Amino acid sequence: MVSIDVPTFYQEWAARSGGVFAAAAGQGPDTLDDIRLAYRKFFQDSFPAPNWVSFVPVDADGVPAEYATPANAVTSRHLVYLHGGAYLVGDPQGYRGLVGTLAERLRARVLVPDYRLAPEAVFPAAVDDAVAAYRWLLDQGVAPGNVVFAGDSAGGAMAISVLVAARDRGLAMPAASIAISPWANLEHTGATMRTLDGIDPSVSRAGLHSAADLVLGGTARNNPLASPVFADTRGLPPVLIQIGGHEVMLSDAIRLATRLATDAVPTRLDIEPQMGHVWHLLAGHLPAADKAIAAAVAFAEEHLPAA
Repeated sequence: MVSIDVPTFYQEWAARSGGVFAAAAGQGPDTLDDIRLAYRKFFQDSFPAPNWVSFVPVDADGVPAEYATPANAVTSRHLVYLHGGAYLVGDPQGYRGLVGTLAERLRARVLVPDYRLAPEAVFPAAVDDAVAAYRWLLDQGVAPGNVVFAGDSAGGAMAISVLVAARDRGLAMPAASIAISPWANLEHTGATMRTLDGIDPSVSRAGLHSAADLVLGGTARNNPLASPVFADTRGLPPVLIQIGGHEVMLSDAIRLATRLATDAVPTRLDIEPQMGHVWHLLAGHLPAADKAIAAAVAFAEEHLPAA
């Protein structure tokens, strides 16, 4: 296993995220393609794919995707994982470490859509691609009750908004959804956007504002599929939200939980004190990350049929 110094990792992640925002805005010395490849390599080097999980590309009705299958997979058990990266960066290859860990511990096949990224494809391209990938999965004969959604950061928001969009398009709901460090409010009005700005080790309010401008393409920040704190979430399956106590997104994650609960969605909110953005990545290096992964897996298993 690669040895990781947690503070150093977050510092480098913050620096690389800043480079993504600059390149996406047409600034800085590097192209966005170069930045994306370097970002992928940073994740691959930091979080190598486990040896006991295979990764196979698939075409999910026109949406490129990757299937992760652990050696111990329960064939009827499926997870759809929506990667993070502020809708600007990230891909299935870079997320093989975290996805592989979830696949092995849940004993599930994991479908990871390689959804289109901004600024080339602005909102709602990512949501549309994820809905299409889910529809494709159901068309393969997978029962919706055998599927759990999960995602982190931008993907954590999509773990809610994609289900809202799928519901509105007449698709059956999956068994449950897990939103990890969700970027749930692009208005960035939560109190912790200010009180934890500078304490959050990798995410800043200014950076999120810059990313949102690039992603939305003129769409209002309070659009319910971009900011699910404003969505009608009635009829969604049970949701687990996991958020770190040092995240600027903390207040908006709490607001998302309130929105869901108000709409009678069974909702659980886990706040891990002193943790930064998507600390789950550090499983095997940080006890709190192992705890969060175990909690997410247990939640999924609670709502999936018995293996």
